[in-house]
Amino acid sequence: YPKALTSLPFHLFFRNTIVITFFATLGTLVTSTMAGFAFGRLRFPGRDPLFGLVLATMMLPGVVTLIPTFLLFKEIGWLNTHLPLIVPYWFGGTAFSIFLSRQFFMGVPYELDEAARVDGASSFRIYAGLIMPLSPPLLAALGIFAILHHWNDFMGPLIYLNKMEMRTLALGLRSFQGSFGAQFNLLMAAATVTVIPVIALFFSAQRFFMRGIMMTGMGGR
Repeated sequence: YPKALTSLPFHLFFRNTIVITFFATLGTLVTSTMAGFAFGRLRFPGRDPLFGLVLATMMLPGVVTLIPTFLLFKEIGWLNTHLPLIVPYWFGGTAFSIFLSRQFFMGVPYELDEAARVDGASSFRIYAGLIMPLSPPLLAALGIFAILHHWNDFMGPLIYLNKMEMRTLALGLRSFQGSFGAQFNLLMAAATVTVIPVIALFFSAQRFFMRGIMMTGMGGR
């Protein structure tokens, strides 16, 4: 284990992975819950068709947008930075996280909104001060899904990060596989250390996670 963790700059890999995971997950939680609140509790023209369009993006393979997004980030000078792995998740997160948020919010009694509006509360006030304090199970579920995705993401860092000091854990593990074979002893040791934080997080938040998943299918209007 000491050799596996010292043969490569794993302290940099851990730091990069934690930074990317934290800010991308934060963006997902903030923007996807806002979108889910709008789709689930506000009434506006075209709401349902727009939500259907969001769901349709779940059927779009990621490889379809791979080249256009790479060219876009190359044009604005974001290659070899962590921005391509963080910024997109501050614009709605993912379609699945929006769907999960909407289903959860639709299970919250609408009488709470009506009472708050009688008291003069705005939509944002209802979202931030009334709905979100009731949503720890949802945030736990979304957070675990997002953390698992970003912590284990390999394709994104492989495309956008070439410098060794910018790599993440998933990409750093690939360094143990050379042209003449893989160093499986070092690879397995490093992989074990890599998954320990995620396993610990899941078991610590398992109760909220399971409750959040179950409650997303309980409401509707």
